[in-house]
Amino acid sequence: MSKGIVLLAAGGTGGHVFPAEALAFKLKERGYSVHLVTDSRAERYAGKFPAEEIHVVPSATIGSKNPVAVARSLWTLWSGMRAAKKLIQRLQPVIVVGFGGYPTVPPLLAASRLGVATMIHEQNAVMGRANKALATRVQAIAGGFLPEGGAAFSDKTVTTGNPVRPAIIAAAEVPYTPSHTGEAFNLVVFGGSQGAQYFSKALPTAISLLDDALRVRLRITQQVRPEDMEMVSGCVARLEMGADIAPFFTDMAERLARAHLVICRSGASTVSEISVIGRPAVLVPYPHALDHDQAANAAALAATGGAKVIAQSELSPEKIAAILTAVMNDPEKLSHMAAAAKLAGKPDAANLLADMVEAIAAGRTIAEFKRTRA
Repeated sequence: MSKGIVLLAAGGTGGHVFPAEALAFKLKERGYSVHLVTDSRAERYAGKFPAEEIHVVPSATIGSKNPVAVARSLWTLWSGMRAAKKLIQRLQPVIVVGFGGYPTVPPLLAASRLGVATMIHEQNAVMGRANKALATRVQAIAGGFLPEGGAAFSDKTVTTGNPVRPAIIAAAEVPYTPSHTGEAFNLVVFGGSQGAQYFSKALPTAISLLDDALRVRLRITQQVRPEDMEMVSGCVARLEMGADIAPFFTDMAERLARAHLVICRSGASTVSEISVIGRPAVLVPYPHALDHDQAANAAALAATGGAKVIAQSELSPEKIAAILTAVMNDPEKLSHMAAAAKLAGKPDAANLLADMVEAIAAGRTIAEFKRTRA
């Protein structure tokens, strides 16, 4: 018999959905039923998400100064609030947990007004707009990087780390094996939902600048936007090298486990997953990220020695080629980076977050929960 329904709310990008998915698995193991509220973008993740049902409610972000656009967004949010209220009244969840993104706003506001327990999880080192709008209304805040002291809402914040998917936990069991001279070198390159275009243009040029002896060792996995597939595939064919090119990889955890180096953006989930698995990385924060959250995330891993952070404005194809040349000839350095990254990982974040969800759902205060951890 189920202990009750937990309603998770998350925006439809991987950065929001993956932590929610990790928590969902833990809650299912503990006897809860899980439902997900999201948007249509999450359909590609729906097959693996362990929810009894996935719901879509209207939502919108108010980013425009145009009065007509603002009015339209407010109407959509009001419609989403009504739909979320009906959903919550029907499901009777024991708690509603938000993971950021504008689709979380209607269900969290509706739950708060209905007196249902609420909490949010912020993946980044800088709180996103949706979570910032909800922070005063929820009972508890879990943070991937957020500090528990000396910051806004510190009285209700617990630093749990970012929960990672079971596939990442499994990948973390694979030890890092360095690639020596003459051996295949697995390079994984991805940019998230917004950042893959830059790598699509820069990486093939960088590869063409490598010495032949290094280029033949490379085995590349690269996430590429659909509109860039033809260009990148053509470059790979001309370079006559081994590469898997796709807009999305369902087995990315396994590919990361095999990686000798990762070049990627520094979204919160990405940084957390690389840390848990323990792989050396070159992090290139998305330069247009709101509040520069990716730069803050990257700095947290770089501080441990597990990653090198380079601004996109400073990362030319020539510099990428120089980095690859240096690290492919220095496997010991990459091994040290891999070990440092793994020390920064928090593989138990999903369990701690599940503990927190159960505590708040049971009516305990965040102060009581913190005392149990002391």
